[in-house]
Amino acid sequence: MDRPEFYRFHQGERILPFAASEYEARLAKLRATMAETGIDACVFTSMHNIAYYSGFLYCAFGRPYALVVTATENVTISAGIDAAQPWRRCFGDNITYTDWQRHHYWRAVRSVTGTGKVIGLEGDHLSLAQKALLDEFLTPVSSRDITGDTMRQRMHKSPAEIALIRSGAHVADVGGYAIRDAIKEGTREIDVAMAGRDAMELEIAKRFPDAEYRDTWVWFQSGINTDGAHNPVTARKLQRGDILSLNTFPMISGYYTALERTLFVGEVDDASLKIWQANVGAHEYGMSLLKPGMSCAAVTEKINAYFAERDLLQYRTFGYGHSFGVLSHYYGREAGLELREDIDTVLVPGMVMSMEPMLTIADGQPGAGGYREHDILVITEDGNENITGYPYGPDFNVVG
Repeated sequence: MDRPEFYRFHQGERILPFAASEYEARLAKLRATMAETGIDACVFTSMHNIAYYSGFLYCAFGRPYALVVTATENVTISAGIDAAQPWRRCFGDNITYTDWQRHHYWRAVRSVTGTGKVIGLEGDHLSLAQKALLDEFLTPVSSRDITGDTMRQRMHKSPAEIALIRSGAHVADVGGYAIRDAIKEGTREIDVAMAGRDAMELEIAKRFPDAEYRDTWVWFQSGINTDGAHNPVTARKLQRGDILSLNTFPMISGYYTALERTLFVGEVDDASLKIWQANVGAHEYGMSLLKPGMSCAAVTEKINAYFAERDLLQYRTFGYGHSFGVLSHYYGREAGLELREDIDTVLVPGMVMSMEPMLTIADGQPGAGGYREHDILVITEDGNENITGYPYGPDFNVVG
């Protein structure tokens, strides 16, 4: 029996999140960077960059994947277990590697890059073990980290990307309303979360009938479980007066969006209301600051001052927002566009960001719990456009 190292298995119709021209434009910018920096071939291994430049979002399950880009070729490298699905979902060529022998993955990569070249790689993703194999099989004359260049490219969204993100924000709103309707005393967190998730998945299927559906989820927290932004869902039952945290995360073709809101079950006490209103004030102030010419650090310092004036800064738990695009809770993050003191990136039109201040008051203290509001905003020529529609604040979100 012939046992090949790799082969091409192409069948079915190709379906991509964007038009071919979108990927051609992205690859053209990448190739210009490669030419400027002397890189002969890029070997992308991360989910976010492979998805960004090819449209294919892989599921690793212990297997390596790649996108190889040269001056003339762009080829995804996928495992045999996925058959032709990676080809149907990628822009460009696709090679399938076999597992008859270890490291056929790198032999497939080498068939595109050749040997003795300058290789661009992702220093924030490629493990030490895989870097050693890259050196063994590709024998590059040198390798260069292209992480920063690709991150900066992804931070600037195309009109097609903004349109997809806008749809994602609308889907997040649908999940938010479904969650609000499901909130009642005695209901478990998990039941409320499932109502939001199901509503979003149905909405995505309606809006994007040709997409792949995966990874849409909800974090819905109550009481003490609201103290952290990413606390998992539990079976805790809601009680009257509970603080709640609504977090919807629809995923469409690798593009994640979010809606996050503070709510209360039935009633809100005076101490909690005061903290909530202060956080809403910071949220509104922060959104007003997101405009061209402002740096991430400057926005952060101004919101810090707002909280400090109210003696609340010590309850802040993380930065005030981040970029949106090809990212998720388990892959990808455009760290150069986060609202933190140590990020000096200047906002320009076409960037898409969240504003999401959060205050956490310790259990046992007046107003205990985690308060967070979250909207997604597109930076425009003269300010921003808020593409989140679900209302925030006490007037709408004391429910059940």
